[in-house]
Amino acid sequence: MRRLRTKIAIVGAGPSGLYLSHELRGHGIDSVMVERCSREHLERRVRAGLLEEGTVRLLRASGLGSKLDKEGLVHDGFQLRFENNLHRISTASLIGEPTYIYGQQEVVKDLLAARPLDDETLYFDAEDVRLGGITSDNPCVAFTVGPDRVLVEADFIAGCDGYHGVSRPSIPASTLTFHSRRYPFNWIGMLVSAAPFASELVYSVHPGGFALQSMRTPEISRLYLQTDARDELSDWPETRIWDELGRRLYVDMSETRARGAILEQVMVPLRATVTEPMRYGRLFLVGDAAHIFPPTAAKGLNVALEDSSALARALIAWYDRGQGDLLEGYSAARLRSVWRAQDFSSWLTWLFHPAADASAFDYNLRTASLARLAEAGSTAVAFADEYVGYSRRR
Repeated sequence: MRRLRTKIAIVGAGPSGLYLSHELRGHGIDSVMVERCSREHLERRVRAGLLEEGTVRLLRASGLGSKLDKEGLVHDGFQLRFENNLHRISTASLIGEPTYIYGQQEVVKDLLAARPLDDETLYFDAEDVRLGGITSDNPCVAFTVGPDRVLVEADFIAGCDGYHGVSRPSIPASTLTFHSRRYPFNWIGMLVSAAPFASELVYSVHPGGFALQSMRTPEISRLYLQTDARDELSDWPETRIWDELGRRLYVDMSETRARGAILEQVMVPLRATVTEPMRYGRLFLVGDAAHIFPPTAAKGLNVALEDSSALARALIAWYDRGQGDLLEGYSAARLRSVWRAQDFSSWLTWLFHPAADASAFDYNLRTASLARLAEAGSTAVAFADEYVGYSRRR
């Protein structure tokens, strides 16, 4: 067995783990990362694409904003469609902040490109990853890479390995409270080789269900369609998808540029989870290992990077100044922000998704709420504040 010693062992090389490692390295704090997937998989995997202004500021301040500023799409607002009417919500006008379209895989590529060329502290394709000693002063991570078994001893472990990773299950279930909600619908998500029909995001609420037009680049559209939670992809042939998208988005999809070759098609379950606390002994949970958001409000990546930034500040304070208060308060502070984001995500999910058994009363309530939002008054200001994540950062 090969033995390594480092200050921070990071499990998971998604954006939260990579960003944490990047910040620590900038302050002279060494880390070792272990990731069960290949580098190629991480760089190809299409996930979230909407970045809040605060997230963009974090990346710029860390020297990671160059490609983002060249290729990211700046959105001063979005379109809201309901009852066959179009309304524009300008977050820039309401609170002075835009959002950005820049895919998660691009953030991952930027973070990987920023690492040293001779980097020997990041292990891909790891198998049989196990955590040990997390309540001791000498926690460790063991894993297999190729023929080698590796043991990494550290001062602390950052669990950045997502919902299906090993970090959260390494904590005794008796010490955790796990909150979860499964919404009664899914999304079909499509990546389409065609320019989007609108230059901004389009959120469309229709009696038949929700639809969303987004994009990854000016040439690649990202489209979402609400379905029943019991549906399979096989229930939705391509013709049905395009017809339903056109109906719900109130556009003629046979004529729009967005009807192109489907590059990717996935069924996305809408769910929400929160794990409390986000720390156990020397193990800190970060990002999806601690919480999942429904994709409606695009909070997952943004809150995950907030976690990483908060943990980086806490570890820097510990190593540079011997201050442990930020480490001690990490879980409580992050959970306040997480629950605020969950609150907004839950409300927006209710607002945008008609239930299959919704009554006329329910429909009229939803329409009244949408109309108040479209009026660009105080409701719209409060909405924009939460949409761009400004309140969480105050």
